[in-house]
Amino acid sequence: MGDWGQVDFWEMVLRSAVTFAVLLLLTRLLGKKQMSQLTFFNYVTGITIGSIAGNIAGESETPFFDGLVSLVTWVLLTILLSLISLKWAGARVILDNEPTIVIKDGRIDERAMKSVQLHLDDLNMMLRETGVFMVKDVRYAILETNGALSVLLKGQNLPATKKDVNVGAGPAKYLPTEIISDGKVVRKNLAEYDLTEAWLLKELGKHGVSRPEQVFFAQLQEDGTLDVTVKENN
Repeated sequence: MGDWGQVDFWEMVLRSAVTFAVLLLLTRLLGKKQMSQLTFFNYVTGITIGSIAGNIAGESETPFFDGLVSLVTWVLLTILLSLISLKWAGARVILDNEPTIVIKDGRIDERAMKSVQLHLDDLNMMLRETGVFMVKDVRYAILETNGALSVLLKGQNLPATKKDVNVGAGPAKYLPTEIISDGKVVRKNLAEYDLTEAWLLKELGKHGVSRPEQVFFAQLQEDGTLDVTVKENN
């Protein structure tokens, strides 16, 4: 009860109310960029602004005026950098980096994957989220600066209208599945479809590859064939 008596109730109410009003005004100045459009820099900036506001409102040890100056300064710097990036393309590259092509003409770019620290499992998940299950169907896949994956399918794989669809086509024999990831065989996927390593080596031979270690990514296709992306050093 002694600690409760030391709390200045009306000071906390006033600090919270003023901070709320200032934060509302400042966020309106920052613009209407959606959460899905935020880059990593925007995300970190938002967290920092929220942290400063929380300290002003809830920490009586934080000088109120000093905290407001820090909050307003941070927001003004963010707005200034946004204005600079609108005028100078180089600033956008420094702040947000550039989009990276990770798949081109159905082949995964190993070097680009490493440069953005994107794992094959994450890439496959992002492709599936866009409704794409086969890497070879992709003309371009671009990792945007906000972390989203933009996918352009090859012409023959673009969505068809009812008029274009062959209604009599049968179901796919296999679900497109990862078989080799960065030189390592995913044996549980082989076993799931009753495929053997002898079959795998035979399919790799069709692509001029003798060992799984030479393969960056290999995917089982719907018709039972293997689509292979060889490592760059091979």
